[in-house]
Amino acid sequence: MVDLSSEMAELWASLGASVSGRGRVVQITAARRGEGVSTVARELALFAARRAGRSVWLVDLDLIAAAQHAAIVEGAARYGALSEPAQASPDGSMFFTIQPQAETAAGEVWPDAQYLAAHRVGGARWWVTRFQRERLAAGQGVHVLAAGNYWDSLRRVVDLVIVDGPSPERSRAGLTVSPFMDQTVLVVAADQPDVGAPARMRDAVTAAGGHVAGLFFNRGAV
Repeated sequence: MVDLSSEMAELWASLGASVSGRGRVVQITAARRGEGVSTVARELALFAARRAGRSVWLVDLDLIAAAQHAAIVEGAARYGALSEPAQASPDGSMFFTIQPQAETAAGEVWPDAQYLAAHRVGGARWWVTRFQRERLAAGQGVHVLAAGNYWDSLRRVVDLVIVDGPSPERSRAGLTVSPFMDQTVLVVAADQPDVGAPARMRDAVTAAGGHVAGLFFNRGAV
């Protein structure tokens, strides 16, 4: 893997200072798959936690694939071992809903928050989420919500929330949550000659009510 330490330091500096006493939510996404979004999001989380000393949550919007969790498990020597699963919502809110809803044995609605787990990564103050798709029953589906409650709940307890947003060709989840992000960074592979797609993605995020902080040219797209 290409060492992105210096690039992460530059990206961290470019994000600017956060508002005192309030966590920040930053989405990392791209116009197309294969630009290295997940790698950039993961490496930024590592940098912010270990080098910048921040508390970090890495939220994977690609719920079914859960690629961030799998990558950290595979790269445990670099990132650290994962803890046992813990509650991923500080107040019970969630950024998605499960439909149709399931009921507990007592006849109560199974909370959406019970489908998302958080794992602490190594000894640093950072966590990665994993959607527990094994809890879905036949016929159930997951839908990302256009609501800010969950993101506000994380702002109150951590310094930085990094959201790994899938490209629109895979899912519209990233555009759905864009209005509730403080910043969105668009990743472009350094060897990608077409600048039209990132420009269209910038316009789409803006039209959805989001704020594009800038482009990150990824020389180690994975």
